[in-house]
Amino acid sequence: MLRRSVREWTRDVFVTACALLIGMLVLAGSRDAQGSVPGWANVREAVLGGAAMLVLLLFRRERPMATALFLTVWSLTSSVGWGATVMAVFGVAVHRPWRPAFLVAGLNCALILASFLGLPADLTTRERLESVTVFVLGYLLILATGLLVRSRRQLVESLRARAREAEEGQRLRIEEARHLERERIAREMHDVLAHRISLLAVHAGALEFRPDTPEEHREAVGIIRRSAYEAMEDLRDVIGVLRSPGSGDDPERPQPTLADVPALVREARAAGGLIELDDRVPAPAAVPDRVGRHAYRIVQEGLTNARKHAPDEPVRVVLEASKAGRELTIEIENATTPGRVPALPGGGAGLLGLGERVTLLGGTLVHGAAGGRFRLRARLPL
Repeated sequence: MLRRSVREWTRDVFVTACALLIGMLVLAGSRDAQGSVPGWANVREAVLGGAAMLVLLLFRRERPMATALFLTVWSLTSSVGWGATVMAVFGVAVHRPWRPAFLVAGLNCALILASFLGLPADLTTRERLESVTVFVLGYLLILATGLLVRSRRQLVESLRARAREAEEGQRLRIEEARHLERERIAREMHDVLAHRISLLAVHAGALEFRPDTPEEHREAVGIIRRSAYEAMEDLRDVIGVLRSPGSGDDPERPQPTLADVPALVREARAAGGLIELDDRVPAPAAVPDRVGRHAYRIVQEGLTNARKHAPDEPVRVVLEASKAGRELTIEIENATTPGRVPALPGGGAGLLGLGERVTLLGGTLVHGAAGGRFRLRARLPL
C-alpha cells in the first residue's frame, strides 16, 4: 500500500489536495445555507474530513471501488467528506472500467438528490434543482476526466508494449540471421573439410597398398587412412544436425572463390549497375579457397546493399593484396542518397552475417556512412 514511487505519491497528494479544496467549497456552501455553525461542529467536520482525506490518500490506488463506496457513506456525515468522495469516484474511473465508475457516480447522484430533498423548506424548488444540476454536472466532468486519463494511460502502455515487441522481434531476427550465417559457414566448412580429408584418405590408401611400401610404413599409413575415414564419419554426423531431413533443399553447389568476383561484377553490370572493379590481386587463384569464398560473399553483400539503398549511384570495388602476401583488403564504396526509401526490402542482417564471416577468419570489418558516401572495408588475413 505504501510502496509507491515518488511520481505516484505526488499524484496521490495532488488528488487529495483537490478533494480537500472541493470539500471546503461544499462546507462553505452549506454554512451559507444553514447560517452559523457551532464550534463543536467545526471540530467534527475537521476530524471527519481529515480522516476521509487519509483514507483517500492511502487506499484509492489499491482499492478504488471499496474506497469510493466507503467514502460515499462517509459523506453523509461530513460536508468536507464530499470532496474525498468526488475524487474517489475519479480514482474508480481511472483504475477500473467504465461500468463500475458510472455505478458509483450514479449512487452518489442519487444520494445528492435525496440530501437536497431533505434540506430546510426555505429553499425554493429552483434552488434545489440548480444545486442538484451543479453536483451532477460536476460528477459527469470528473467521470469524463478520469476515463480520459485511463484511455491515455492505456494508449501509452500499448505503445510501449509495441515498442518492446518491435525490439524483441528485431533481436530475434538478428539472432536468426547470425544462426543461419553460422549454419551456412558450417556447411561450407563441411564441404571443404570433406574434400581435404577424402584426398588424404585416398592418397593414404594408395600408399598403403603400393607393393614397394615398406612394411613398417604400411601399418602407419593404414592408421592414417582409417583415421581419415573415421573423421569423415564424425564430420557427417555433426553436420547432420544442421541439415534438416526431408527439407527438400538443393544439393550444395561448388562454392565461389576470389577468382569468381569479376564474373559477379559482370553479372551486376548486366543488371544495370554502374560498377567499377579495381582488382589489384596479382594471383587470385593463389588465395586460399576459404578466404576467397568469404571475400566473394563480402563483395556480393556489398553490391546488394548498394543496389538496395543507392541503385542509381556508381559503386567502386577494390581488391588488394598486401605486398607481403599476408592480408587481403576488400573495399566497397558508393554515394548515399539521404531520405531515399530502399528499393528492396531488408532487415540489416546481411552486415551481421559478414561480421560473422570476418570474425571466423580473424579479420576486421568496418562500415558506415561519412561525407555523403557509404564505405565497407574488410581485411582478411591470408
